[in-house]
Amino acid sequence: MKARIAVLPGDGIGPEVAAEAVKVLKKVAEAYGHEFVFEEALIGGAAMDESGTPLPDETLQLCRESDAILLAAVGGPRWDNPTASMRPEQGLLRLRKELDLFANLRPVKLYPSLLHASPIRPDILAGADLLLVRELTGDVYFGQPRVEGNDGRAVDTMVYTAAEVERVAHVAFRLARNRRGKVTSVDKANVLACSRLWRRVVDTVAAEYPDVQYEHMLVDACAMHLIRRPTAFDVILTGNMFGDILSDEASMLAGSLGMLPSASLGGVGSLGLYEPVHGSAPDIAGQNVANPIATILSAAMLLRHSLELQDEAQAIEDAVQAVLEEGYRTQDIHEGGTTLVGTQEMGNLIADKVLRR
Repeated sequence: MKARIAVLPGDGIGPEVAAEAVKVLKKVAEAYGHEFVFEEALIGGAAMDESGTPLPDETLQLCRESDAILLAAVGGPRWDNPTASMRPEQGLLRLRKELDLFANLRPVKLYPSLLHASPIRPDILAGADLLLVRELTGDVYFGQPRVEGNDGRAVDTMVYTAAEVERVAHVAFRLARNRRGKVTSVDKANVLACSRLWRRVVDTVAAEYPDVQYEHMLVDACAMHLIRRPTAFDVILTGNMFGDILSDEASMLAGSLGMLPSASLGGVGSLGLYEPVHGSAPDIAGQNVANPIATILSAAMLLRHSLELQDEAQAIEDAVQAVLEEGYRTQDIHEGGTTLVGTQEMGNLIADKVLRR
């Protein structure tokens, strides 16, 4: 297979972790006889510095013409001006919107060797394996009007349409069929009109999947049960804002944001955007200490969802697990009895473990 992959390193630790993911993808191409063509482009703060916009036209065009997109991180304190009309994160939001990437998949899998890296008790965590499906192009983050007045009052508008809810619900139910067959739809229907619409639409979609177990849960209860009984969840379906918050909470199950990948998928074709859940971590940028595993696992999702290379994706995931079982750790998951390694060494270790299945 020949595939064109757009690489958007972005800001902070982005270039460092992106380089390790590309390294692993090159090893996959070598082991399986594929040809992956990598083309870099600017996004976020780096793009603002270079071209005055967080998403240059040439970056968007490259993404449209590619088979998949690997993005690392955007943002940082040098661009954190609360009164500025332009921010690095707007580049990512616009990219998702322009490509109609409406379904964000965030798997949270607990590696047995990392049970003690989490602040949650191992007996509660053992066996947890969940997938959060977050609607990505609606909700408060895109609602209008949006007003910040000088009178001590501000307005953000939460907006959802039935069509937006329906299409992401189908994604969640289809994915559940290939997992343990359970969907938990999370909303705030006891308070919000948007959530009552969400619940009605998801009820309708659920009727088309009688083989999938289905339940509703209020977001506050879900936040509690993610910590209290994480193994009870399989696929969690929720809106943009709730999904943003719950997925960061779920990262603590895995012990670090540096372990969590994500995929943003659309309704047309197989083009997807793959990125770690973590941010740009500017405080550790350039120090060779960032954990590249989330970005490497995002590359595995790229192979699975956009290129339909299931064995190759599994080869990366098996390599990550093997390296962790051998006791190698970056500083965010390092503990007594394990071997501390840097960003580049972790990438090398994982790449060396990629074998043809």
